[in-house]
Amino acid sequence: MTPVVARAPAKVNLALHVGPRRADGFHEIATVYQAVDVYDEVVAEPRLDSLVSVETRDEGGNPVAGVDDDERHLSVRAALALQSRLGVRDGVHLRLRKRIPVAGGLAGGSADAAAALVACSRLWGLDADASVLAELAAGLGSDVPFALFGGTAVGTGRGERLVPVATAGWTSWVVVTSQRGLSTAEVYAENDRPAGDVAPPVVDPALLAALERGDSAATARLLHNDLQPAALRLRPTLAAILDVGRDAGALAGLLSGSGPSALLLVRDGEPAEALADTVRPRVHQLDADAAVRVAHGPVAGAAVVDEVC
Repeated sequence: MTPVVARAPAKVNLALHVGPRRADGFHEIATVYQAVDVYDEVVAEPRLDSLVSVETRDEGGNPVAGVDDDERHLSVRAALALQSRLGVRDGVHLRLRKRIPVAGGLAGGSADAAAALVACSRLWGLDADASVLAELAAGLGSDVPFALFGGTAVGTGRGERLVPVATAGWTSWVVVTSQRGLSTAEVYAENDRPAGDVAPPVVDPALLAALERGDSAATARLLHNDLQPAALRLRPTLAAILDVGRDAGALAGLLSGSGPSALLLVRDGEPAEALADTVRPRVHQLDADAAVRVAHGPVAGAAVVDEVC
């Protein structure tokens, strides 16, 4: 067997409405996902035994802080789940090239799991049905099914139930990421502090309509994240970063998921790199280690690719 390369995209949340905590400990949510062209890549290499191993490196070939290359790694769990479900006796070594920040609200771990599912399916000659992969993905994590399919979609339940959303045009973002992640559990805990009843989460149909007709100005007005106030309380610098983006001409700014990645929506017809160049020095005054990059969406989900990282 020859190695198989797959990649999967980061996600951003155009809307995130958080409902009550469920009996299983998860929160009921309603979100609008969009996949963007920042990718993690996985090379699945055959082993001579039945074990699953992983090695994670950044773009420079260095170990990635905050990532444990053991059975806790979501890509390992994905390969093991596929082995178990389809009775595979072959092993695999997974080499990951991470470009999606860890604990950044961009679902990098979920992307790794989705890429591992499609890479191992090809490596082992399974030709696994999409419904089987989707079922396994849902068992691995709330965002893994979306990383598998990509595009733009409404996610409900804990995010694993997906309905595709038709979109017109290409959305450009400037994404500001921090080397210091935010714990999703801590942000949800901070968000849960206010007392009172929590209404069932619902996506605004006006946002879906704006996306369908490619109306970026309307989309900007309808972007929403229930977790943002909690994340800003935990990391006040992020509010200043969002202000920098708006002052520089972004249509809107919000955090993706539980943060700390900040999304700046680029105006139609304006070069995203120009906005990135404008905000970069001001962002670095606030967070010297922050990365400022350009991303576009929607893009397809996890897929086997030709090039080896």
